[in-house]
Amino acid sequence: MRYKEYLKDQLPAIITHVLSMLFCVVFLSAVDVQANIILILLLIWFLIAASYIHIRFFFRKRYFAELLLQLERLDKKYLICEVMEHPILTEDKIYHMLLKAANKSMMEQVSESKRERKEYKEYIEQWIHDVKTPISAMKLLCENNKSDTTRKLMAELEKVSHYTDQALYYARSENVEKDYFIKEVSLSEMIHAAVAENKQLLLQNHISVEVNNCDNTVYTDEKWIGFILNQIIANAVKYSGKEPKIGFEVNSKQGQVVLIIYDNGVGISEPDLPRIFEKGFTGQNGRTGKSSTGIGLFLCKRLCEKLGIGIAVKSESGQGTQVELFFPKGDFVRVQE
Repeated sequence: MRYKEYLKDQLPAIITHVLSMLFCVVFLSAVDVQANIILILLLIWFLIAASYIHIRFFFRKRYFAELLLQLERLDKKYLICEVMEHPILTEDKIYHMLLKAANKSMMEQVSESKRERKEYKEYIEQWIHDVKTPISAMKLLCENNKSDTTRKLMAELEKVSHYTDQALYYARSENVEKDYFIKEVSLSEMIHAAVAENKQLLLQNHISVEVNNCDNTVYTDEKWIGFILNQIIANAVKYSGKEPKIGFEVNSKQGQVVLIIYDNGVGISEPDLPRIFEKGFTGQNGRTGKSSTGIGLFLCKRLCEKLGIGIAVKSESGQGTQVELFFPKGDFVRVQE
């Protein structure tokens, strides 16, 4: 609160005092009161009024400064009316009552929104689990009746499976801590499992796979990392170039195990690169006929942050893309030298 702004708010009271003083001067002059007595009276009046306005400014400023300090310290700002001291002035009591009523209404709306969101999330998760059954059944039918048509159908079913997994993991990504199990896993085994899961997709697009020096083990959640690898592989397939290939290798640097996934696809343009982890961002490649949603890398980034894993992407347009996953290395992580 600034003194100039405070005086502006007190302008009606100041004008009232000035008019009252003028009326007093006129009245006292009319009854033949000496001028020096009127002057002393006006001076005392002015000092009392000015002192009151100034002292009130000091207390109001301190009161609001304490409120702002309490607000700054709160993680949940909307709880300010619950922690602030009960006001003394009637005007402040009315504002406090209005604030509590607004806060109560807001809390009720938030609770209702959370309940509806939870119900919708549970429905989506249940629907995804239900739809996976016919997808698995169709895959089994295709495996038992192999032909060019069923192989193509298998590749499309893998895409459908990826999209359903994407929806499921998106629904669960806010609460990863409720659905993860950290254990020692082999990067080589996770890579081969991801490649096997995308087998038909890779075969249909004639993509070769290279796995080099990936015998390291790390501590992480195998299921969530598997989803991240699937997303990266799906992107590499979607944006593949001539004589396409995907490679995997592991390096150890700066106290971390780094899993590198690279391809020789169309790459990412320099202006798009800083924004690839933004939700819904498809970039130049996504606007050239590719069925991009802008969700895959956003989910990868979010899951990596939840799992304490770093992720970085290096790419040049027309020169392929390289994705790096950084696993923390400590006494509990064994690295094959």
